[in-house]
Amino acid sequence: MASTVWKGYISFGLISVPIRLFVAAREQHISFNQIHQVCGTRIRQQLFCPHCERVVERSEIAKGYAVDKENYVLVSNEELRTLEAASSETMEILQFVKLAEVDPLYFQTSYFSVAEDPGRRAYSLIRKGMEDLDVGAIAKITLHQREQIVMIRPFEQGLVLHTLYYPEEIRAVAEYDNQPEVEVQKAEIDLAE
Repeated sequence: MASTVWKGYISFGLISVPIRLFVAAREQHISFNQIHQVCGTRIRQQLFCPHCERVVERSEIAKGYAVDKENYVLVSNEELRTLEAASSETMEILQFVKLAEVDPLYFQTSYFSVAEDPGRRAYSLIRKGMEDLDVGAIAKITLHQREQIVMIRPFEQGLVLHTLYYPEEIRAVAEYDNQPEVEVQKAEIDLAE
């Protein structure tokens, strides 16, 4: 069974629909472990403090923001929770757009959304309306401690959510435009053969 990555509400006007998000696709690849060749034991990586010159436990680790190369501001998990955006529990629809207006290049990660029991009817109505109008919804959500822009669109009998890259995260074609022009000739196909 897939695990829930987010639980909250899709909010649109006076409508709030309780949903859960599940990862829609997962990359599969072969991975290797590092093994000590002499005895065949898997190697463990340790956290080492060069200042104290000793291995430290995970319980001694804190988060820090670099002020410069050697100075950090320590931030606790409690402080980070106070900074959480409203979108950590509610995903508010900001606007609707025609599906054809959003270039798939902006799609980052896909999630299936599943309505909780009390919101199934409203969820179905939103999905049906979006499908009939051929639109997607742009919303904000906090996933993995980062507020992101997402697109919600109808998919089969439900709604799928795509996190979107921000425009500044998309590389310009000019970065790759050093290829020589190649003339492409149309192939003539004789369909009578």
